[in-house]
Amino acid sequence: MALNYSQKVDGHVRAAAGTVSESATNRKFWFGLSRSVIDEIAENWHKTRHTYAAARQQHYFSAEFLMGRALLNNLTNLGRVEEASAAAADLGHNLVDVLEAENDAALGNGGLGRLAACFLDSAVTQNLPVTGYGLLYRYGLFRQEFQNGFQVEHPDPWREDGNPFTIRRNRQRLRVNFDDMIVQAIPYDMPITGYGTDNVGTLRLWKAEPLEEFDYDAFNSQRFTEAIIERERVNDICRVLYPNDTSYEGKKLRVRQQYFFTSASLQQMVNNYVTHHGEDLSDFAKYNSIQLNDTHPVLAIPELMRLLMDEHGMGWEQAWEIVTETFAYTNHTVLTEALETWEISIFQSMFWRIWEIIAEIDRRFRLDMAGRGLEQQVINRMAPVANGSVHMAWIACYASFSINGVAAIHSEIIKRDTLRDWSALWPEKFNNKTNGVTPRRWLRMINPGLSDLLTRLVGSDGWVTDLDGLKELRPYENDEKVLRELIDIKRANKVKFAEWIRERQGVEVDPDSIFDTQIKRLHEYKRQLLNALYILDLYFRIKDGERDVPKRTFVFGAKAAPGYVRAKAVIKLINTIGDLVNNDPDTRDIIRVVFIENYNVSPAEKIIPATDVSEQISLAGKEASGTGNMKFMMNGALTLGTMDGANVEIVDAVGEDNAYIFGVRVEGLDEAFAEYSPHQVYESVPGLKRVLDAFDDGTLDDHGTGMFHDLKNSILHGYGVHANDVYYVLGDFADYRETRDRMARDYFEDPMNWARMCWVNICESGRFSSDRTINDYATETWKLEPAPISATAAPLRERVVAAVKKVAPAKQSTAKKTTAKKTTAKKSTAKKTTAKKSTSETAPTEKAAAKKSAAKKTTAKKTTAKKSTGGKK
Repeated sequence: MALNYSQKVDGHVRAAAGTVSESATNRKFWFGLSRSVIDEIAENWHKTRHTYAAARQQHYFSAEFLMGRALLNNLTNLGRVEEASAAAADLGHNLVDVLEAENDAALGNGGLGRLAACFLDSAVTQNLPVTGYGLLYRYGLFRQEFQNGFQVEHPDPWREDGNPFTIRRNRQRLRVNFDDMIVQAIPYDMPITGYGTDNVGTLRLWKAEPLEEFDYDAFNSQRFTEAIIERERVNDICRVLYPNDTSYEGKKLRVRQQYFFTSASLQQMVNNYVTHHGEDLSDFAKYNSIQLNDTHPVLAIPELMRLLMDEHGMGWEQAWEIVTETFAYTNHTVLTEALETWEISIFQSMFWRIWEIIAEIDRRFRLDMAGRGLEQQVINRMAPVANGSVHMAWIACYASFSINGVAAIHSEIIKRDTLRDWSALWPEKFNNKTNGVTPRRWLRMINPGLSDLLTRLVGSDGWVTDLDGLKELRPYENDEKVLRELIDIKRANKVKFAEWIRERQGVEVDPDSIFDTQIKRLHEYKRQLLNALYILDLYFRIKDGERDVPKRTFVFGAKAAPGYVRAKAVIKLINTIGDLVNNDPDTRDIIRVVFIENYNVSPAEKIIPATDVSEQISLAGKEASGTGNMKFMMNGALTLGTMDGANVEIVDAVGEDNAYIFGVRVEGLDEAFAEYSPHQVYESVPGLKRVLDAFDDGTLDDHGTGMFHDLKNSILHGYGVHANDVYYVLGDFADYRETRDRMARDYFEDPMNWARMCWVNICESGRFSSDRTINDYATETWKLEPAPISATAAPLRERVVAAVKKVAPAKQSTAKKTTAKKTTAKKSTAKKTTAKKSTSETAPTEKAAAKKSAAKKTTAKKTTAKKSTGGKK
């Protein structure tokens, strides 16, 4: 007799807890329910791996994957949330409490890692053979705690008692050789379920283990520390994400981490190729493509050269040709100083053979460039090895067939500035892939109220895998009933957040206030300091008697790198301002400051659906893209920001009248800085002097550290291009204040218009789905075809559109607007088609004849597909 769902869960919980389910702790119940998920997907996971093994595959190399909690995401994708909730209730538990027992996977830090996680979700949802590769960190970045407002770092032992979603594959262990140690690489696989598909993708995480766990002879000789010293040296490799690299030993550990996971991953790829295609690796690039997510995995380039030459007998030219057809590089920064460089001695001391290959790449590069007629100073500037350092980004640029930015403005900036030498030499390599986020986690899972409304209006859940379908709901921006329902959904989310933050941190916030949020990695260019200056200025204005100030709750979430002293000072400043504001009887009922402790994915899932205003205030031209801005937009928050990163494309999608934009633009930066005097701004902008003077006049207490005085000086002195305020914090302050004040007034003066703007943002968020980004990568760069393990009934775009047409409000004026927009869209599509025809392919090709033949076949396939799906892309 087949077991029902509750009985299956009960069996797994009993096995995990060693007792009846009713007596199990929530943590043990989470183990059991998670194991039931693994049980359910195990067969399809096996089939997916088998299907992908012989196909052309994409391998996504990244130092971090910010996955978040796994159980609810998997239950959502499997359509099991209601059944799991009922099973938990039958067995004496509340599913919400069980879900809270899961630790966030401490595998990432910020947008780089979260982007990688979204990409894996989108790849498997589209049945694309993509596998992620990274490190199984024991403690992750760190667990953040505030003590007297200061950030204090603690280990984050997220899987000390195990984790059902990390499966050890002991039989697939490999060895990674350093000159000073030999390390076992043990793979742990994390399943990635998709939505509306049977495919199950994989994130492979490598754990470093010693060849011998314990020196028994040393221990018996009472040399106890010596008995485990080698084990601990090896364990250091996977102990933490981004170890502090302010010291030489810290830098060595960073490089050791990078080589370890790239070498293990490449060895596995080569072994798989040999198994399915034979010992001749000439066609390696035909079946394998590798995306380097920033510069952290760049050591994969010399390592693949080593494997091809030293272990498979190839000459340099043949190996280099394969390498240059295999790797693609994603750049994530416009800051040249943020591109990784490491001392030559690090490579020479840990892996001399890799150093020899890097040196040879450099030698051949210099000869190549000289042959192209480049001046010596340009060659020196671009050389992979220069001034005693190895430049990782330059190796990536030289060896990769594709180089992409992550937002339209970012891609233009790196071509014009950061990577201008490379763009001038190989313009055909450069392309844009605007970031995206998965709507499964960042809308459907975290905002069920809004998700249900969208599904009801659409007539199906097709939008979950085709977010562009929400465009068809745009006419509802004039439907008062829908807008009032949207307002009610937002308020319910704010009430939930208020309850959560009270239970978590003991802070009371008013759900009827504006929730104004800035959650992102703490860095000076992201300008959390500008936000803090505004709050302190508003505090003083209220103290001066300013009336009718809109009620606001200012929400922050950020971690500062342990060695980043100034960023940690900003955290202390914000917490100190919060203490001042929250405890003053004149202000505490009008404005509140909340700094979310230990911000990561799970708190974001609570904050984002409740937020009214999304702070995206980096200096124009400094943020590569951002993905938080997309998540907020998707959940009906309005952007308050600069024309930077993906903000530019958000404004393009919704119109500047549906966002709040301020600040100097990229094209005006040179002029703005030419005669910029921060001190003059400090003296002339009303209220600004009082705010900055509060840093060191006793108003704010930094406990004698001098942190606040340093912050003040860091933006106050200098002139023109030599001004200390390199991120134009004071220069943008007045415009920021005026725009933010206007935004707050608009919220309370016209709630229906605010809701209308929110609705427009939701409906126009389709272009920021990671499904679109991954489809662009797959078709334009990776040349990847879907590999479904079974036929699936994925919702098609035309079903979405047809359903919308049945239920959309029949307003003639709206219909005309929609028709006009569609006409414009068709013209835009035609332009894009023309542009694509004139743009050369970025992926490497073999022979011209083969390329033309493949193109004809692809065109034929696409034509057939369009006929069978009504034109679905």
